[in-house]
Amino acid sequence: MNQGKLCLSVGAAVISADEVVAEPCQILIRDGRIEAVWRGGTTPAQIPVEYVRVQRPRAVAIPGLVNCHGHAAMTLLRGAGDDLPLQRWLEERIFPLEARLTGEAVYWGTLLACWEMIRSGTTCFTDMYMWMDDAARAVAESGLRGVLSWGIAASDPAGIDRAVATSRAFADRWHRAADGRITVTLGPHAPYTCSPECLRRVAELSAELNLPIQIHLSETWREVEECRAQFGRSPIAHALATGLLERPVLAAHCVHVDDDDIRILREKDVRVAHNPQSNLKLASGVAPVPKLLAEGVTVGLGTDGAASNNNLDMFEELRLAATLHKGVSGDATAVPAADALAMATSAGARAVFLPPGHGTLQPGAAADLVLLDLDSPHLTPGDNLVSDIVYAAGADDVTDVYVAGRCLLSNRELTTLDAERIRYEVRRIRQAMGAPGGA
Repeated sequence: MNQGKLCLSVGAAVISADEVVAEPCQILIRDGRIEAVWRGGTTPAQIPVEYVRVQRPRAVAIPGLVNCHGHAAMTLLRGAGDDLPLQRWLEERIFPLEARLTGEAVYWGTLLACWEMIRSGTTCFTDMYMWMDDAARAVAESGLRGVLSWGIAASDPAGIDRAVATSRAFADRWHRAADGRITVTLGPHAPYTCSPECLRRVAELSAELNLPIQIHLSETWREVEECRAQFGRSPIAHALATGLLERPVLAAHCVHVDDDDIRILREKDVRVAHNPQSNLKLASGVAPVPKLLAEGVTVGLGTDGAASNNNLDMFEELRLAATLHKGVSGDATAVPAADALAMATSAGARAVFLPPGHGTLQPGAAADLVLLDLDSPHLTPGDNLVSDIVYAAGADDVTDVYVAGRCLLSNRELTTLDAERIRYEVRRIRQAMGAPGGA
């Protein structure tokens, strides 16, 4: 199919979280970007003949969902160590399995994640992990947009030198690759796995290469207490002291933050990836998202890895973000549906440093969009599309997915990936990895 010029005819469109076209419209796509949205009254004869026409009259178009935090190849570890506290989960289950990963395993695990995300309406995702050349290759083949980091955990000088060299080389190979769909960020894992000198070197490399940074910050109360005991300050204040927050930063979690931390996040324009389901499953706590939003902090949504969630369905995160904070605060107006949808689209795009306009269907924005089946019973009668999407929609409603104007899912059929091959390879690799601890 000609990807240069495309016209999608749909029953309705959510241009952004606060702009809805509740009538038939035509979305014109040209060279990977939204060219125009024609509202109602347009007949097929008025559509320029050179545009490929796709008719979905019983669909609503929404901006593609942006998954702001995750570790894609952890699909290989799905179900390993469930119902354990974080430290036991890591030390007894995850770390022993991760030690057996190979580049081939990460490639197939990432392809599995891409399949899952395409089927559930995600068009862009972040990834911080290992064997990232293989992950990047999978992203390139899938057609998705990826914001990728080679995870850094280093404290001694030799280890820091190796990590910096690895990240530099990875950026040289993959930044702006796959027609610009892949962008590289630097990925220091956390203050408890990276020494202060490591964080300083990452900040310097970020300035040199003009690349953003993604890092885990203040995920658990234990992490905060240990950081205060070792350095006399919170993880966020510690990141500030090392110079890391002088650079563009996406901070995952930010569950245990005080007023001083929030002030730092606001003043340094640190973007936050909120991962409600993972934080609940690992009993990490609940991030103070309403307060972050009230203070003007950019907050996006993430699933985290499939080993701690256990799926990559952003619709679940949407619904949980819009309901969890109501229950915790006792305030039914906390995180309204439009705010939650923005966190998964436009605010999420800003959180991962995509260009302005991304995460909307406005003219000039990247043509990353998802079509949902309006005939689904839980989307009927459809009087409030934004609320329906946040509180009722699910991955099974996704029928079509486009990234940069290219169709990755058509009428629920994958167009870029071989699902049966991925399933076979992942099962083979996971069986060969064995149980944690060699049991």
